[in-house]
Amino acid sequence: MRLDVFSEMQYPKALWGDGGHEQRLIQETLEQARLADELGYGVWWQVEHHGAVEFSYSSAPELMLTAIATSTKNLHVGHASVLAPSRFNHPIRVAERAAFLDHLSQGRCQLGLARSTVPEWRTFNIPPDSTRGQLQQAFEMIPKMWTREAFSWDSPDFQIKNLNVVPKPYRRPHPPLWQACSSPASFEQAGRNGVGALGVTLWASLEEVAEMIHLYREALRTRCEPVGEFVNDQVAFFTFVHCADSEQEAMENGAARAAAWYTSGSFTFFEAKEQFVKTAAELEALAKDPAGGGLTGQYLRKKDPNAPQSRAQRLLGRVMSDEAVPDQEIWEVLSEQESLIVGTKDQVRRRMKRYEALGIDALMSFHQVGALRHEQVMKSLRLTGELIPEFSAPRVP
Repeated sequence: MRLDVFSEMQYPKALWGDGGHEQRLIQETLEQARLADELGYGVWWQVEHHGAVEFSYSSAPELMLTAIATSTKNLHVGHASVLAPSRFNHPIRVAERAAFLDHLSQGRCQLGLARSTVPEWRTFNIPPDSTRGQLQQAFEMIPKMWTREAFSWDSPDFQIKNLNVVPKPYRRPHPPLWQACSSPASFEQAGRNGVGALGVTLWASLEEVAEMIHLYREALRTRCEPVGEFVNDQVAFFTFVHCADSEQEAMENGAARAAAWYTSGSFTFFEAKEQFVKTAAELEALAKDPAGGGLTGQYLRKKDPNAPQSRAQRLLGRVMSDEAVPDQEIWEVLSEQESLIVGTKDQVRRRMKRYEALGIDALMSFHQVGALRHEQVMKSLRLTGELIPEFSAPRVP
């Protein structure tokens, strides 16, 4: 398993102060990327979000990745992921920008594509039913634009005739392709397309992660029709990583609260908070009255409300409901949840080994989260980076 870095560029409103926080965040992100390059991380993955405010300032990731590419030597720059529906990014523009980034990085570009979700579709007036089809067309179109002198396409969404996209990528035949995956359908689609899968482990059990990897691998094995000139068969998952000299230091840094803040922010931004809080409240009621709950209780009784994952969900529901949950309780509940990688270097190593055993090719370590300070993020990157020699294969595709 390889160690990469995942970046949202977050800055909670509570830390904004009197101004200047946006410039600080950009410069700190560049400094973190330069450190990741020096330490030997594989890829710096940058998200694309619009209107996310404190949750993600990464609204122009192609510009951030250009700045990172021109200030590093070995670190690959990964767009994870370009929002593919054409009202976000027309496939021609995606192909052009990625090829330019590949030249500026001298072949270190990794390109991921994604559908996005409801709030961003609404902002850009995108019909939800069109998104999966446009994502698929983008996957099929972009590699052809990179490798043909005259590209044509005719569909209800796109009519293109004899277009020569320039420049062609620095890397031949083209940069590796990836798909952001958050559902079984998306893992299967990535496997069918022969592109790498970019998944999420946060709040997913090891068993659930293993199931998604199996689905992807089966689609690759039995149904793959590569959209590009070669198959990228790697699986990368991102999860929260915070490494400190001691468990006490990690707790005092606010690692668990940062993870809770991120979760609340993500469910709020993606408009899934209400349902999450409702399910968490049902689990909380079931924990207090194991025999109650009617039909919903019968369904939820299949889940152990006191299992680590359920306890984490119950606690996060309380946090999202604005309950003042003590930091110590947040730490105790979330630190036992297996998808968070927090603690000393030995603890981080052990938890990473669990993911390596699942067959993950790259762990996208998510260090800059919530209110964690820049110096704490830099230290976490350094300490985790000392483990890279133990997690150095496979190479970046």
